[in-house]
Amino acid sequence: MTQPAKNTVCLWFDGTAEEAARFYAKTFPDSSVSALHRAPGDFPSGHKGDVLMVEFTVLGIPCLGLNGGPAFKHSEAFSFQVATADQAETDRYWNAIVNNGGQESDCGWCKDRWGLSWQITPVALTRAVTNPDRAAAKRAFDAMMQMRKIDIAAIEAAHRG
Repeated sequence: MTQPAKNTVCLWFDGTAEEAARFYAKTFPDSSVSALHRAPGDFPSGHKGDVLMVEFTVLGIPCLGLNGGPAFKHSEAFSFQVATADQAETDRYWNAIVNNGGQESDCGWCKDRWGLSWQITPVALTRAVTNPDRAAAKRAFDAMMQMRKIDIAAIEAAHRG
């Protein structure tokens, strides 16, 4: 095992940790799969030699995918928030997740095919909804509340009034 980071996000999968990690590595910059660890013996949801753990990085965040079986599912209580620079980057990540068996949700959230939640959040949205001009921030927030994938031009128009 490579030297683990002091703090690592451990994500539970039902036998699909390697597939998910490879998708993330292909989709996001500063992402990679660094190691696969096979089970030294049978375990409740697998057999000796199956991939038990996958060490990977998503956007610079060290993660461990654990093939622990069907007992636990991902929920919106944990999500990756990806700050995007422009509409093209927003569209690229959103479409990669949704078009690979994922599903859309509201306000810039979506789920990947493994059930992990992602917030694809343009920097322009964060700036707009945190603006000290509370009326402008509320207009941008209200516009966001009507969206699935964030439309930066619509957020900026709402912000301007």
